Amino acid sequence: MDKLKQLETFVAVAARGSLAAAARAEGVAPAIMSRRLDALEERLGVKLMVRTTRRLSLTHEGVAFLEHCQRILQDVAQAEASVSAGGVRASGHLRITAPAGFGRRHVAPLVPQFRQAHPEVTVSLNLSDRVVDIAAEGYDCAVRVGDLPDSSLVSVRLADNRRLCVATPDYLRRHGTPQTPADLARFDCLMLSSDASQTRGWAFRVPAGGSANSAPVATGQASEVIHLRPTGPLDCSDGQVLHDWCLAGLGIAWRSAWEVQAALASGALVPVLADYAAPPNGIYAVVAQRKHMPLRLRLWIDFVKERYSAPGYW
Repeated sequence: MDKLKQLETFVAVAARGSLAAAARAEGVAPAIMSRRLDALEERLGVKLMVRTTRRLSLTHEGVAFLEHCQRILQDVAQAEASVSAGGVRASGHLRITAPAGFGRRHVAPLVPQFRQAHPEVTVSLNLSDRVVDIAAEGYDCAVRVGDLPDSSLVSVRLADNRRLCVATPDYLRRHGTPQTPADLARFDCLMLSSDASQTRGWAFRVPAGGSANSAPVATGQASEVIHLRPTGPLDCSDGQVLHDWCLAGLGIAWRSAWEVQAALASGALVPVLADYAAPPNGIYAVVAQRKHMPLRLRLWIDFVKERYSAPGYW
């Protein structure tokens, strides 16, 4: 007897709550469904269902096995869909979360493009600077920017995230330009006050064994990353507000390139301490597990990674 048919029968009976209902849906006699279940239980050597004349219930082993069977049948359906109609087809619902500022600029615009390519997929996008527990809250994927904490989650690096200090030309004319990271103590620094971001402070690359007063790293010289927490008269938990304050000439900010690239290109902001810029951290897609990843989720991650890696995107 076909093993896949046994699994389909088990899932159908569990979903409908009775042999008779599942048999009617398939258009066969209940005795056929019963024989398939008997053969499945005999092959596995466990009891999956307790069947009486009045009700049907799953055993502990049956509950666990049902989850696996549902996933297997979904994977089979997606595999068949992926080669039908001459192309890849995905369906179902995706729940995605991303940081508010980054999500508005670099995730939300991609969602309609993704749906245009895969119209049978629906998407819910949550934008929040809170670190969402994707497993507990039922999200398929989180887009996260920066260093990731150690966890059981699986991450896929989508792009580099370059960080740098910036200020307006007018601010630097009025206050001077810091020459080393240590000089920031004499300037108005615009700090992000969120507990979820920049907890270690601003990152700078200095010679190995050096300090915030050291000269920039020379070519071929060993280096290390140090962290500083400058102070200033203004701080805010919203990165967009810091960006606006920086454009208003109120101080020096340490921001990601994706936030300030347009202002740098126009000359509204200029880089500061560029010779001390730390190596980039990452922009990641974070998922609960790599195994049994639905086709729609794999296609979403590939889609975003392709867009972010396109020449000139950033």
